[in-house]
Amino acid sequence: MSIPVVTVGRSSEDLVGGLERLHGPVSVVRRCSELAELLAACQSGLARAAVVAEGSEELSASLVDRLSAVGVAVLALTDNPAEMTRLRGIGVVAEFPGVDAAALASLITGAVAQLSGAGPRPALGADLAFTGAGTALRPSDGGAGRSQDGSGAGQIIAVWGPAGSPGRTLIAANIAGELAAEGNSVLLVDADSYGASVAAMLGLLDEAAGLAQACRLADQGLLDGDALRRIATPVAIKSGTFRVLTGITRADRWTELRAAALSLVLDRAREVADVTVIDTGFCLEADEELSFDTMAPRRNAATLRSLEVADTVFAVGAADSIGVPRLVRGLAQLEAAVPQASPRIVMNKVRAAAVGRSPERQLREAWERYGPGMALSGFVPADTAAADAALLAGSLLLETAPDSMLRRAIANLVCAPAQRNRKSSVFSSTAKLLSKG
Repeated sequence: MSIPVVTVGRSSEDLVGGLERLHGPVSVVRRCSELAELLAACQSGLARAAVVAEGSEELSASLVDRLSAVGVAVLALTDNPAEMTRLRGIGVVAEFPGVDAAALASLITGAVAQLSGAGPRPALGADLAFTGAGTALRPSDGGAGRSQDGSGAGQIIAVWGPAGSPGRTLIAANIAGELAAEGNSVLLVDADSYGASVAAMLGLLDEAAGLAQACRLADQGLLDGDALRRIATPVAIKSGTFRVLTGITRADRWTELRAAALSLVLDRAREVADVTVIDTGFCLEADEELSFDTMAPRRNAATLRSLEVADTVFAVGAADSIGVPRLVRGLAQLEAAVPQASPRIVMNKVRAAAVGRSPERQLREAWERYGPGMALSGFVPADTAAADAALLAGSLLLETAPDSMLRRAIANLVCAPAQRNRKSSVFSSTAKLLSKG
């Protein structure tokens, strides 16, 4: 069956004629005069592939993502090597204008197969190289430091929790600090589209909205490792340094955090940092269920995409009669929205005043009886004095309260004590430490 194709650009005349003379795998169903017309034709279900012969500079990661969402593969022709690199970085199959019709048809067929899942599909942002007529697309060998899936070797940790201030930001920021103190290169990302607060917690100026800047560059295919390092704000601590991509300065700027652009930012983060820690928002609602325009930006896209790409997800809940039920309901939503998440569940703000004597034991027993079937992984004690001191100083617990139970419990979630005993849970040392209190 022939693949329907739409084209745009004056130079597409010869291109269209060559494809039509093949009488084979592709057929041109519309010649568009501008990119907006091509987008409308693709969203109407007219085509499976779009060939941009002119005007490729208007293509962005978000636009490519919109076309991919309706099953349309995007190819562009350009004789500018820099533009070709940019296009490949945002998921476009790019080739020189002189490509012959048979080779272009092969490119179209391969791109559509990859998009539909019939062939191996590289990660968004992975470079694609043309290997000659009649051959398929393959990821290029460029991009040092990338793993086989097209991204860097760095790990991503997402810290999520339901509504009600369970302590996501406190735990995310201090996890980043503890990992940096262990000698890792760390990037802390504030992806909360409702109430970004990492900058305030660390005493940073947040007018710049670092994550929004990175997403803008990524959307245009211009974000590389050096650019990401320049945008991220360095934070010096006594035993190391980590970088921060500050969040949006106002909640109404959520449209700047598009899923496709954020994916590219996190791909670059894997390349430049050993560990990326993401402070996510609370809401997991699928916005498209509430809107007739399925192509519109998504308010919760930043949170959902962060959870989708994370290697480890910490689900944080407040250990009280309101926070625990919220966490139970939130975990059900998380499982439905991101089935692959497999969260590590952490009870935060644990205190006898809210739970009763032996709060860890009581919480564990109640969770086993009424919880969602996922085991509790650990407990973080309430320590208002230590948390307030750190917030007042615009610093981390390892600097303002290094010997506090709160700091030790957070450190043991990810750092050396757990790593030395790999046969046990990463939270076992935390539980033992807390049981002594």
